[in-house]
Amino acid sequence: MTTTSLPASLDDVTATAARESADFTPRYWLFSLPAVLVIAAVIVFPWIYTLFMSLQDWKIGGGSEFVGLANFMDLAKDQRFVESMGHTVYFTVLAVVLPIVFGTAAALVFHREFPARGLLRTIFIMPMMATPVAVALVWTMMFHPQLGVLNYLLSLVGIGPSAWVYDPGTVIPTLVMVEVWHWTPLVMLIVLGGLAGLPKEPYESALIDGANDWHMFRHITLPLVWPFIMVAIVIRTIDALKAFDTIFVITQGGPGTASETMNIFLYLQAFQFYKIGYASAVVVIFFIIIIMLSLLLLYARQKSKWNA
Repeated sequence: MTTTSLPASLDDVTATAARESADFTPRYWLFSLPAVLVIAAVIVFPWIYTLFMSLQDWKIGGGSEFVGLANFMDLAKDQRFVESMGHTVYFTVLAVVLPIVFGTAAALVFHREFPARGLLRTIFIMPMMATPVAVALVWTMMFHPQLGVLNYLLSLVGIGPSAWVYDPGTVIPTLVMVEVWHWTPLVMLIVLGGLAGLPKEPYESALIDGANDWHMFRHITLPLVWPFIMVAIVIRTIDALKAFDTIFVITQGGPGTASETMNIFLYLQAFQFYKIGYASAVVVIFFIIIIMLSLLLLYARQKSKWNA
């Protein structure tokens, strides 16, 4: 009768597992090498090359000259670039806060049972299905001072016509209105998913204690659904920061430079003025801003998780 020999100790088992892992590691890297090469070619190399171009004085059609940090120094003194940063912050704050507020309110409404809820919810999310360029073209016609339907609707209630995107004072809030119409359904779906998974026991206990709807929302619903709202905030912030197509189609950064965000400024520097090195410096600064903001949002997202 044969007997099976067992490892003498736990150290022998650990040593055996370590040897097997060491033998497997080279083969593992061979499988992952194609993916690493693709990532390096598609993501890493363009960023390294952009950083290299940001240190050059390079215009399309001409040679390049190494200038070091001169492009960044010129950007710090460029009033148009500084204004574009202000426009970006203004647009981003409004384009994040308003959809979050309206989307959360819509989620609370559609979470309740009422007739034709499914049909109305489907209609509500339809704007999200359209492409940004198509949305921008439709709203451009609606914003026309003489022929647009919006001024006609204002006249029906006795309000005078508005210049909408043709007035420097109202152009960014008007563009934000398009963003709110387009992306509030996305926020609603995210928050609605959170509401669907909430437990019923806290609400039953609150009703027994005599809490009203506001108290239950403030002390039960909002804390429990806040992680989902933070997800919506992160998505909307990233999307609003990189907004380009809607703004460019409707205003091209105008009137004047009143709606020129960093993305529009970058595009114009690269493809209208052909300052590739200068535009690359804008990309580097924009990338740093996005990284810092992303880390801040991820930290806030981590802090918003439920306590175990």
